[in-house]
Amino acid sequence: MKTGRYWRNLALTLLISLLTAFLIFLVFVSDQWAQARLHPTRVIPNERPLVESGIPFQEIELTTKDGIVLSAWYTPPQNGVVILVAHGYNSSRDATWQLLFAKHGYGVLSWDFRAHGLSGGDMSTLGYYEQADVEAALDYALNQPGVEHIGAWGGSMGAATVILTAAKRTEIEAVVSDSAFPTLEDVLAINIPFGLMQPFVMFFGEYRSGVDMDLVRPVDGIAQISPRPVLVIDGWEGGAITMNSPYRLYDAAKEPKQIWVEDGVPHLAMYGYFPEAYEKRVVGFFDEYLLSISP
Repeated sequence: MKTGRYWRNLALTLLISLLTAFLIFLVFVSDQWAQARLHPTRVIPNERPLVESGIPFQEIELTTKDGIVLSAWYTPPQNGVVILVAHGYNSSRDATWQLLFAKHGYGVLSWDFRAHGLSGGDMSTLGYYEQADVEAALDYALNQPGVEHIGAWGGSMGAATVILTAAKRTEIEAVVSDSAFPTLEDVLAINIPFGLMQPFVMFFGEYRSGVDMDLVRPVDGIAQISPRPVLVIDGWEGGAITMNSPYRLYDAAKEPKQIWVEDGVPHLAMYGYFPEAYEKRVVGFFDEYLLSISP
């Protein structure tokens, strides 16, 4: 009798110890995963394509309202319009977009978000504090000679951040959103490797960043952009399907709005798959809404 109780108690103690050890391990791994997302790998921007193309540009610095210095490129406009170009997470400003818009006479301002590329800061919040980065770019463009109108293109995190910023800054007169996520909670949930980690990762992400994830909801902000136009672009594969990203954003937006979705296109790859159609649609969108209005 005593022997049986002894072994039961031993088994129970062992089970509790294993569960405690597993919980501690789960908490530790979740915290490490959250910290890794807050501190992305830096990708250094390549200016060579701009130099080789002959497109004029200036290396400039932007200072955000919270004191972060951002590294940026600025090409003055030939048609009175500047396009703000906001890159995605784990990336940096890309000469591809500078060239795409500049060759059509648009001014372009592209920058490295905080904690990315050559910019200052060591924490990325995937759209919360980054709104201050977009505002710094917007304020710089508004103060440049020959600038009459401003549009914005964003990819992934950049698209989500542009939507959130345009919702409160009406000086952004037209928005192209390529592969934006509907909410920060959605995008984290599909990228966290194990379901058991999700509540812990989200807790540590909010704790270490000081950001309430409920405040990063492009699907809510996009409706506030109207009556300014929005073009939603996404490839219908992977996370876009899981989150129903483009259709949720498009349905939430108000007129005027447009959508372009293609099956089997990976995240942020629409331009790579359909370069001519992409150029025609996106440049045509900005031409229609920004070149046809009076200063």
